[in-house]
Amino acid sequence: MRLIVDANIVFSGILNTNGKIGDLLINCGDKFDFIAPDFLRTEIKSKYERLVRISKMEMTQVLEAEFQTCKGITFISEEQISTKHWIAAEKLVADIDPKDTHYIAYSKHFKCKIWSGDKRLITGLAEKGFKNFITTDELFQLSQK
Repeated sequence: MRLIVDANIVFSGILNTNGKIGDLLINCGDKFDFIAPDFLRTEIKSKYERLVRISKMEMTQVLEAEFQTCKGITFISEEQISTKHWIAAEKLVADIDPKDTHYIAYSKHFKCKIWSGDKRLITGLAEKGFKNFITTDELFQLSQK
């Protein structure tokens, strides 16, 4: 099963590699095909100081957690996504959170669900008929099969 992984999931995995999210990202690459927009790498790097502060880990530990968390994710260039999917995604998230356009465009392009914990995004898009999300609990249940 192919899934788009959003930033809040990756950050949660980095902050707690031993938690449910970290475990799924690190140990379930044989069961799931995790993909993410290439820009997520830049977003992670821009949050290093915050990750160190929140986690109370040393920078080297954050980098190792990032490596472990992201090694099973295929990062895909934004240029590979068709313009029609970008336009549709922009319209859907304009009044919710435009920063999430990438995830919606990727979901439409690859015809797969988004793994997210962003309740505002999930609820807002569900009201518009877009329900292409999977929760951590649902994914965990699937991983046990």
